[in-house]
Amino acid sequence: MERQQHSDDPQQLDLLRVCRIGRAQGLKGEVTVRLYTDDPDYRFAPGSVLYTRDGSQEYVVERSRTFKDRWIIKFEDIDNRDASEALNGIELYGEADDPELMLEEDAWYPRDLVGLEARMAEDNGLGAPAGLAVGKVVDVIDGAQSLLKIRLSDAYLASLASDGAPAADGAASEPSSLPSKGTEDQQAESDRIEKTALVPFVEQLVPDIDLDEGYLTLDPPGGLIPGLG
Repeated sequence: MERQQHSDDPQQLDLLRVCRIGRAQGLKGEVTVRLYTDDPDYRFAPGSVLYTRDGSQEYVVERSRTFKDRWIIKFEDIDNRDASEALNGIELYGEADDPELMLEEDAWYPRDLVGLEARMAEDNGLGAPAGLAVGKVVDVIDGAQSLLKIRLSDAYLASLASDGAPAADGAASEPSSLPSKGTEDQQAESDRIEKTALVPFVEQLVPDIDLDEGYLTLDPPGGLIPGLG
């Protein structure tokens, strides 16, 4: 597809996440999508324009239809299976020029996620304390799969460098009967630990987002967050 460059400054666009493109459907360029909008009839009407997260590239809806509770979309200039397969995993966003669109359930701008505290979810698969604060979101990286870049907090890193396990507030729990490490050893250990983590931005791993309270929750597999699993 020859993707058109948007004529406005991409940084001036207010965008809401609409869908993630899935598998190719058939041989004529159609794709399935995973919805993140409560108004697909509006978002996928012929002629509607959807954007990549930075607003620099646009995809124009040529036609859309539903089949067995799935939305199937044909974008302009995507005319064969090879072209549609190349779109798999791309997330698309729509312009929020109508303030009422912000009333959609789970509506948010990508920029709203930056600065949110990252906490461990209740009943997470790693058995970590619910509410354990591991850091803050510093970026949302777009691509075939969107990623949250989380900068681990100093308190969390310090807890990993000590003998105690992280507690729910991000501080170290009571140490064992073994002597604790000296300050220099703790600093060396802290320097060794990765300071950031990349978490795939999918509901399974990021089950809750609370913009009002300023946090999101994580349920990652082992090894994704340093010190957990």
